[in-house]
Amino acid sequence: MGWWFKIDLWKRVMLGLSLGLLVGAGLRYGIGTETAVTASGYFKPFGDAFINLIKMLVVPLIFTTLISGVLAMGDPSRLGSLGGRAIAIYMITTLIAVSIGLIIGTILQPGAGFDVSGVTLADIESTRATLEANVAEPVGVFEQLTRTILAIIPTNPVAAMAEGDVLAIIFFAILFAVGIMLAGEAGKPIAVAMNSAADAVMRLTLLIMETAPFGVFALMAWIMSSQGLSILSNLLLMTAALYLACGLHILLTYGMLIKIVNRLPMFPFLRGIVDAQMVAFSTASSNATLPMTISCATKNLGIGKPVASSVLPLGATINMDGTALYQGLIALFAAQALGIELGASDYVLVAMMATLVSIGSAGIPSVGLFLATTTLGVIGVQPDNMIIILAVLFPFDRVLDMMRTLTNVSGDVAVATTVANYEGELDEDIYRAPDPI
Repeated sequence: MGWWFKIDLWKRVMLGLSLGLLVGAGLRYGIGTETAVTASGYFKPFGDAFINLIKMLVVPLIFTTLISGVLAMGDPSRLGSLGGRAIAIYMITTLIAVSIGLIIGTILQPGAGFDVSGVTLADIESTRATLEANVAEPVGVFEQLTRTILAIIPTNPVAAMAEGDVLAIIFFAILFAVGIMLAGEAGKPIAVAMNSAADAVMRLTLLIMETAPFGVFALMAWIMSSQGLSILSNLLLMTAALYLACGLHILLTYGMLIKIVNRLPMFPFLRGIVDAQMVAFSTASSNATLPMTISCATKNLGIGKPVASSVLPLGATINMDGTALYQGLIALFAAQALGIELGASDYVLVAMMATLVSIGSAGIPSVGLFLATTTLGVIGVQPDNMIIILAVLFPFDRVLDMMRTLTNVSGDVAVATTVANYEGELDEDIYRAPDPI
């Protein structure tokens, strides 16, 4: 098996992804739909096991590496510089992402002529139930801001870790690291323990990521055998619009950050994050991909621990470029399908709302669809019509979510690279190192 481990992980993941799609399609169209759906149930547990393995690492990874990274700064005041730059760039790239989505949606018109009358009552009721279970009642801007701020401060850090509340974990970990530094000599044993724990968790991350090719194979085989190509053919133009918009955003926006702002070559960046991109594409979860994202940033791109351990967990929580871009596309799809005329002011409102609702959204599959109710509301879509539009999108949202998550993760690393370059925490020798294979 030595030959297997000599192949780059991303190549093995791509192999698993391709084989999974082929096996799933072969089952779907070779043995019949009903039998394939039954067979897909045998793949799903293995895919779920892989996702659970990497989700298992998220909380200990954020907690230990963030503390270790803050300690490596040596000066708590640097947190303001890192956080301020990261948040500012995240906001700018998110706004650009929405704009690209609106432009592509206007050009391709994915909702024009789409017949929403084919949505069944069962689809509508199922969608309504899902939304009621996942979407909170709308509140005012000030109240929402207050809730967000209060939610960041955990009343019980242990409970926050148990629930996987990333923002609360980040807040507590930063304060705890500052407390260790302020404790001086008394805090040194804890600092040593946290640095050791961070190294141990990273080693475990690399070990678990070796299972990625098999986990991705199972996930792709499950999706294709259970749903088939119909999830694409029903809304092919919407799928094409999203994938095109996300691809342009990665190449143009992140390319500008890397090449123009940082004066670095783009190819090493794309080559360095491909492992994280493949895991993001298959899991459709920014949080689940975080262990691999941090590993790629430090090992492949030379991003220093202080930046990687602080900017990337923050990005997995507040940087949702793909989600924001999708919000713009959903708004245009709904307007075009329902015959709603949009003016320039509506485009501005959609861009602003999509940017706001995407920030801090959970890094979990299909969250963008749950947030769409807010975006659709600003263009005048009535609640019953919202349910119809979302019922149309629900069945194939997973395919769209995979690309959205890949975009989110790419943006996290692009911003981390930019912040690291400004802070002198980027090892260009590692970044520019030639591909060993």
